[in-house]
Order: sequence, then C-alpha cells, then structure tokens
Amino acid sequence: MADLNAIVEQLSSLTLLEAAELKKMLEEKWGVTAAAAPVMMAGPAAAPAAAPVEEKTEFDVILEDIGPKKIEVIKVVRAITNLGLKEAKDLVEAPKSTVQTGVAKATAEDTKKKLEEVGAKVTIK
Repeated sequence: MADLNAIVEQLSSLTLLEAAELKKMLEEKWGVTAAAAPVMMAGPAAAPAAAPVEEKTEFDVILEDIGPKKIEVIKVVRAITNLGLKEAKDLVEAPKSTVQTGVAKATAEDTKKKLEEVGAKVTIK
C-alpha cells in the first residue's frame, strides 16, 4: 500500500499550475470531471412560499337593523334594488336580510353609506 503521508507531502508541494495539470491528467485517466462542491449557507431554512391570498371581489350587503326610520330605509332599499313597495318592505322587516349579493366593493360601500345615513345598521361580507 502507498504511503499516504508521502503523497500528502508531494501534493502539498505542487504549484497551482502543477495542481491544475494533475487535475486534467486524473480526469482523463479516470474519465471523470472535477466539479466544485456546492456551498452550503448557514442559516434558517427558507420557508415554502405562502399561497397567494386571493382578494375578494364580490361582496354581500346585509341589513342588520333598520333603526328608527323604517320608511326611509324602505325608500333607500327600493332605490338600490328596484323592488316594489311590498317586496322592499318585506326585505327590510326580515331579520338580517341581504340587500345586495355579489356586488363590487365600491358598490357595497356606497350601499352601506346610503343605508347608514338613514339610521340602518349594515355589514358587508
């Protein structure tokens, strides 16, 4: 068996040009290529990317409470929904009734503002 200490000493005494030549010779002899080892970075592992949060585009306007001005709320509901007087009255009198479904955020905010101006309590979901 070869003296490993002697080989280490011989390799340590090589110049950079001689080491590069030795590398080429070994690659040709053994049919391999010497590749640099990947550098491992110390630190916390990267967390998997969070799924993108899907922004809600359709909202429901829900009438929670009509407040003291029932007739004014009915008028606003009729203007917003184009319902008849009886249908608007039934909608307003029903507990937690949905005034609009699947509308844009701006429309939902506008509806909420109009209903709150006449004393109703409204939520947007």
